[in-house]
Amino acid sequence: QVQLVESGGGLVQAGGSLRLSCVASGTIFVVNSVGWYRQAPGKQRDFVAAITRTGSTAYAESVKGRFTISRDNAKNTVYLQMNSLKPEDTAVYYCNLAGRVTFYGDTYNYTASNYWGQGTQVTVSS
Repeated sequence: QVQLVESGGGLVQAGGSLRLSCVASGTIFVVNSVGWYRQAPGKQRDFVAAITRTGSTAYAESVKGRFTISRDNAKNTVYLQMNSLKPEDTAVYYCNLAGRVTFYGDTYNYTASNYWGQGTQVTVSS
């Protein structure tokens, strides 16, 4: 049974940083792509970033240059380093495992699978 556990959320002032972690168990983590999504109150869940099994990354335009996704396969963990945080980054952040990756040009689309973590709250105060 696949389990994903996110951590690292919290309350931070605008301009601050947080690092989220997603630990996977019950699966061969190293062969899977992983994505981060976020959902603000009353809004849909939106794509934030993804990383393929080979380390290729993709980002939403709203976080490019501020967020960095990385993975440590030895620890079955994916990280989301979030810098220069803004109040509009406030949301519950979810980890997703084994989504579908569709390449086009030098980037790709990540389509979420049904494997989700429980989420971690990020609140950015102004």
